[in-house]
Amino acid sequence: MKFTLSWLKEYLDTDASLDRIAETLTSIGLEVEGITDPAKDLDGFIVGEVVECGPHPDADKLQVTTVDTGTEKLQVVCGAPNCRLGLKGVFAPSGSYVPGLDITLGKAKIRGVESNGMLCSEKELCLSDEHKGIIVLPADTKTGTPAAEVLGLDDPVIEIALTPNRGDCAGIYGIARDLAAAGLGTLKTPDTSPVNGSFDSAVTVSIKDDAKTACPCFIGRTIKGVKNAESPAWLQQRLTAIGLRPISALVDITNFFTIAFARPLHVYDADKLQGNIHVRLSKQGEEIDALDDKHYELSDGMTAICDDSGVLGLGGIVGGEPSSVSETTENVYLECALFDPVAIAATGRALQVDSDARYRFERGVDPAFVEAGAELATKMILELCGGEASKTCIAGAAKAPEKTVQYDPALCSKLGGLDLPEARQTEILETLGFDVAKDWTVTAPSWRPDIDGKADIVEEVLRIHGYDNIEDVALEANDNLPPPLSLLQKKLSVTRRILAGRGLSETVTWAFMSSKTADLFGADLHQNKAALTLSNPISSELDMMRPSLLPNLIDGAARNIARGHADVGLFEVANAYISTAKAGHVMTVAGVRTGDAAPRHWSSVHRPTDVYDIKADALAALAACGAPVDKLQLTEDAPDWYHPGRSACLRLGPNVLAQFGEIHPAVLDDMNTGARVYGFEVFPENVPQPKKQSGTAREPLNASPFQPAYRDFAFLVDDALPAEKLIRAIRNADKDLIAAVDIFDIYKGKGVPEDKKSVALYVTLQPRDATLTDADFKAFTDKVVANVEKQTGGTLRG
Repeated sequence: MKFTLSWLKEYLDTDASLDRIAETLTSIGLEVEGITDPAKDLDGFIVGEVVECGPHPDADKLQVTTVDTGTEKLQVVCGAPNCRLGLKGVFAPSGSYVPGLDITLGKAKIRGVESNGMLCSEKELCLSDEHKGIIVLPADTKTGTPAAEVLGLDDPVIEIALTPNRGDCAGIYGIARDLAAAGLGTLKTPDTSPVNGSFDSAVTVSIKDDAKTACPCFIGRTIKGVKNAESPAWLQQRLTAIGLRPISALVDITNFFTIAFARPLHVYDADKLQGNIHVRLSKQGEEIDALDDKHYELSDGMTAICDDSGVLGLGGIVGGEPSSVSETTENVYLECALFDPVAIAATGRALQVDSDARYRFERGVDPAFVEAGAELATKMILELCGGEASKTCIAGAAKAPEKTVQYDPALCSKLGGLDLPEARQTEILETLGFDVAKDWTVTAPSWRPDIDGKADIVEEVLRIHGYDNIEDVALEANDNLPPPLSLLQKKLSVTRRILAGRGLSETVTWAFMSSKTADLFGADLHQNKAALTLSNPISSELDMMRPSLLPNLIDGAARNIARGHADVGLFEVANAYISTAKAGHVMTVAGVRTGDAAPRHWSSVHRPTDVYDIKADALAALAACGAPVDKLQLTEDAPDWYHPGRSACLRLGPNVLAQFGEIHPAVLDDMNTGARVYGFEVFPENVPQPKKQSGTAREPLNASPFQPAYRDFAFLVDDALPAEKLIRAIRNADKDLIAAVDIFDIYKGKGVPEDKKSVALYVTLQPRDATLTDADFKAFTDKVVANVEKQTGGTLRG
């Protein structure tokens, strides 16, 4: 909601500063989103008069002028074709910032002639696209006057954010009323005395029975002999300042009342109407060419304003082009009606029409202001366009439902924490338009349909008195502190940091997904699929609880890829759902990668992400959760949404702690994801918990005083042998001495039989009792070779 300061002061008698008005608006719940002061952009620009004008000695299209600024005379080179002796225009002296050119002026020589500043066009001041000539001001404009004042740009524009319940403040008058109640001035009440009609309108109005709920009241009036010229400058300036385009006097008047009083109006060219106006519900297939230059096909039940020719407009939303006013309009028919907010919202959403009228009717306009709005609009039309008004035609009745609340003044302290005298509460409420009886029965004004209960009355009192006036009170000490974090919660916190450190970005996705996608990730295998299907989903694509975190992460990666971010790494820590029971809420740490493993750089080899990257992520997450990663078994029985042969499970016996691998291409195709995606799922609750310690102290660090030693081995093993079995065979040779076993090379080729492969490993030995001797190394090597041969059939490569 935008309005200018001068427009506000039309209804609020105040000498408060702009800053104080803005501060008060925010404090009473009408949050100021921004203030635009166009005068600041034209600071330093003044009215200058050309007192001398001659040709440039070296340029045919330039003139050398002398500009009188009121305090001095400056030489200015000007190229505008309309520059002439005696012209008064907008002068920008040296040092001024010209917004349309995005430059700061300085003294310059143009074709050898010094120029001090410039005479400006409208485009250079960002007033319009006109740049063929400089601005020409009236001859009686005083030289040296600030340009913003002369151009009518010295009026700050205030923009506030309205909550949906404050439809009364969708008009400037309602805002002024709230500011007056807050003590910032006195509300000016407009003169709503009726205009005596001199004749009966030839056009009458009626409301059909099926539309009486959608349109409870319709007031019409003919005004003949009008002149629909341009609206006066003051009206054009106000509309332009808030972003509305002036069209003609009649149309500008309707826009004026929409903004000023939250009272949408409509005007018809009376000579274009065929017969009388009646309001009814539309029928399927009816059509309208609207004022927004669009064609709409109507469905059953929309509020239609009609004459004998058909639909003229959609009540409270948009008018029709055929009956619109133009510069040739001589007789106008004024509409001031009341429409049902629900009906307006339904029609607006169905047709995707957004208008200022719809915005206000949806939030509820004041039903008691219908007749007053018609009278005020009639006066303004007669004042600006001339003419003669008929008697009003009224169909229906604008009845405001009376809302009463049995209020207790003590609630202000009980609910709001502010002990305010009853007299002050009464004063605030009555200033806001509430009626307060002696027994504290409070009646809400007609323009406040949002008042429903006692808490609403407390809120009105508090916001006007000022939330800042509520005393700060320290909370009482509470011994019922929340329980400390569980061991699992602590481990998940560490896991988040570990995965973020590995370059993955944490995300929070919906706990829902489409049942079609859920089936790709095992939902169709669950007996509880029906129970996990939502009965009232927020979207047809979010109709089922997620059986896995991966699908939503894959969707997130796909959206990033579609926006040009091909290298994506995401993870999430949340529940997946396999049943409605508590045990069916499976805490999961999941992640996906796609694209390149690292950005291209001269210091590293460029390669795409592969299954080993995602395996490392899974192992890092498991280690953070406390899993014994060196004791895990690798099995090739990952679920069907993983690529067979490029995926695996990490187990401790029958317990699956994690699963990882490349996502199956068929699954990605069904999800419309074109890139390769790798994913992992870790189940922290399956990780064995450490034994409880008897005390709170940590176990002492058992560090070895001896340096570690390293030995390399290369074994020839069957090509089909999983590397994990070879590593386990080496570890089992001496569990106390071996600290780590890692593969650094796998070779198949010349010198290696076709059904074999050479696996090279380095083993880290950590002695604890004594430094290892040559005999110890030989004994260890023999044990490793023997154990590998026994468990895998592998032999030491010569």
